[in-house]
Amino acid sequence: MQIHVVQQGQSLFTIAQTFSTTVDALIDANQIQNPNQLVIGQTLVIPIIGQFYFVQPGDSLYSIAQKFEMNYLQLAEINDWNVNQPLPIGLRLYIPQRPKREAEFNAYIEPRGESVSSNLQASASEASPYLTYLGLFSFQALRDGSLKEPPVGNLGTIAQNNDTTFMMIITNIENDQFSDELAHIILTDTKVQEKFLSTIVSTAKKYGFKDIHFDFEYLKPADKEAYNAFLRKARDRFKKEGWFISSALAPKTKPDQKGQWYEGHDYKAHGEIVDFVVIMTYEWGYSGGPPMPVSPIGPVREVLEYAITEIPPSKIMMGQNLYGYDWTLPYVEGGQYAKAISPQQAIQLAATNNVPIRYDSKAQAPTFNYVDADNKEHEVWFEDARSIQAKFDLVKELNLRGVSYWKLGLSFPQNWLLINDQFLVTKK
Repeated sequence: MQIHVVQQGQSLFTIAQTFSTTVDALIDANQIQNPNQLVIGQTLVIPIIGQFYFVQPGDSLYSIAQKFEMNYLQLAEINDWNVNQPLPIGLRLYIPQRPKREAEFNAYIEPRGESVSSNLQASASEASPYLTYLGLFSFQALRDGSLKEPPVGNLGTIAQNNDTTFMMIITNIENDQFSDELAHIILTDTKVQEKFLSTIVSTAKKYGFKDIHFDFEYLKPADKEAYNAFLRKARDRFKKEGWFISSALAPKTKPDQKGQWYEGHDYKAHGEIVDFVVIMTYEWGYSGGPPMPVSPIGPVREVLEYAITEIPPSKIMMGQNLYGYDWTLPYVEGGQYAKAISPQQAIQLAATNNVPIRYDSKAQAPTFNYVDADNKEHEVWFEDARSIQAKFDLVKELNLRGVSYWKLGLSFPQNWLLINDQFLVTKK
C-alpha cells in the first residue's frame, strides 16, 4: 500500500494513472463517498503491492535506497536503471514491499442499550480478520461481587468465525463513571472478591471469553498494592482455565506521577503479572476539553518510552483512537461538548464546506476549520492514514506487542488496509 495526499487539481483519474491502478480500486479501498469532490489534503491509500517513489531534487540511487533500507544496486536492477545514469526529477521508481512483522491487534467494542446494533455487528465483522482480540466493553463490577452484563449478541460468533480471541472487559464503572469506592470494595473485601472471581469464571465460560481484561480506573492511590495483589490472584485462577489476563493502564510518564487516574496503576507490577497491557495513549484532545489532537505523536512517544523502562515491550499494546472530534468555537470550559466523528465523516465535512485538510507535522495529525450554517466556527482533529502510519512506525521502532483500538463503530477503512499491508496479525 502507498499513502497519497490529494493535491490541488488532482482527480481520482489522474491519481489512478500516476500509480497504475484504477479509479474503482481507489474508491473501493478508501470507501470514497464523494469521488467527484476530493478534498485538498485528503489522504488516499493506494492499493498496490509495494509502492512508487518519485525522484526529488538532490536524490540519488544511494540515498533513495537508504531511505527504504535497500541496496542501491538492487533498486537499480528492479527498475532497470543504469547506476551510472543521473536520475531525472520526477522519475517513478518502484519500491518492493518490505517484509511484514508479527503483531497483535485488539479493538474494544461498546454496545449501548439492550442489544448489539447492526452497525456494531458490521464493524466487528469488518475488523475481526485484522484482530487478535475483540474486547467487549464492559462487564461492570457490582458491590456484591456480581456483574452487570452488556448485550453480547452474536459478537462471540463473529470472533470465533475469524479466529479472534473474545476478550471480556471488566470495569469499576458505576452510574456511568469509574468509582473508586466500588473498586475499593472489590480489591479489599475478601468475601466479595471471591464471589467476583467466581462470577467472572462462570460468565467467561458461558460466552466463550479467552482473555479477561481489567480496566479499573480512578483508583484510590492507597489501593495500588491491593490491585496488584488482586491481579495476582486473578491470574492464578484464570491460568487454570487456560485463559489470558490483561489490563488497561493510564498514560503515565513517570512512576510517581500524581493524580488519581495514575497513582493506582503500577506499571512494573502489571508488566510482571499480566500477559499484556493496553496503555491508553489517547484522549489528550477529548470531548470536554479544548481543541487539540486526540493522540499527538509527541506525548504518545513520551508515555511509551517510559513504559518500556518498566514493562517488557513484548507486553505493551499502544492505545489508539479510531475517531476524531468536531469542536464548536470558541471553546468554553464546561460548555458544549465536542462531537465524536469518524475519519470518513471528517473528510465529508471538509468536502461539504469546501475547506482543505491541513496536516500538523509536529502532532502528526490532520485538522481543518470550517464555518457552519449558523455562522459558527468549528475546529476538527481526526485520524488519517498518515497519522496511523506514524503510530505504526512507533510500534515498530519500540518493538511493541501491537495496537489496541478504542473503539469500533466509526468507519476508518484505511486503518485495516495498512495493518494488512505491514503486519502479520497474530491469532491465538
